[in-house]
Amino acid sequence: MICPERLEEEFGSIDVYVFDQLLRGRIKQDMRVLDAGCGQGRNLVYLLRQGADVSAVDSDPVAVEHVRALAARLAPGLPADQFRADSLLDLSFEDATFDVVLCNAVLHFLEGEDSFRTALDEMFRVLRPGGLFFARLSSTIGVEHLLEHEGHRRYVLPDGRRWFLVDEQFLETEAARLGAEPIDPLKTTIVQNQRSMTTWVLRKA
Repeated sequence: MICPERLEEEFGSIDVYVFDQLLRGRIKQDMRVLDAGCGQGRNLVYLLRQGADVSAVDSDPVAVEHVRALAARLAPGLPADQFRADSLLDLSFEDATFDVVLCNAVLHFLEGEDSFRTALDEMFRVLRPGGLFFARLSSTIGVEHLLEHEGHRRYVLPDGRRWFLVDEQFLETEAARLGAEPIDPLKTTIVQNQRSMTTWVLRKA
C-alpha cells in the first residue's frame, strides 16, 4: 500500500506537471537546475534529495531563507549562495549556467508585456543552449468569458485578483521571438469558474 506521508517526504508538494517532466527524463539529477520564483521550494524537495545541482531565486528574502534551510537539510553540500533574493527581471547568475529553468506559477504576477519579456529574456540568458524551460502560468485560455479586461493583458479574475494573462498566440509569438522550440503542446487546466493554468515547455536553441 502506498503511504501518502512517504510520498510527500520524498517529493514534497511538487507540481504534477513538473513531476511529469521528471517521469519523462527531461530533468535529471546530473543537471544544473534553477527554480525561478521558488517560493517555499515545493518543486525542489525531490531534486535536492537526489543530489541535483539546484539553485533558486525569489523576490521574497523570507522564502529564500526557507529554501536555504531546506537545502541545508536535504543537500548540505550545496553552497548557500546558490539561493538568492533576485528579481526575475535581473538574475545574478552568469550566462548559460543552467540545464533547466523552472518558473512555476509566477509569471502572471508580472506587471505587463515589457516585464514579461524581460523576465523571459533573463531566464533564457542563464539557460544553456539545448536547455529546458518549463513554465506554468495563468492564461485566458478557456475562461475568456469569466474575465474583465483592463487593457495591456491585465485582467480581473472572478475572485477580484488582477493578473497579467497570456493566450496561445502570445506564447507562440514569444517562443518564436526567443528562437525556442516547443517540445510539448500547450496544456491548460481550467479551475472551475476561477482561472486557467497553462503549461509551457520550450527547448532553447
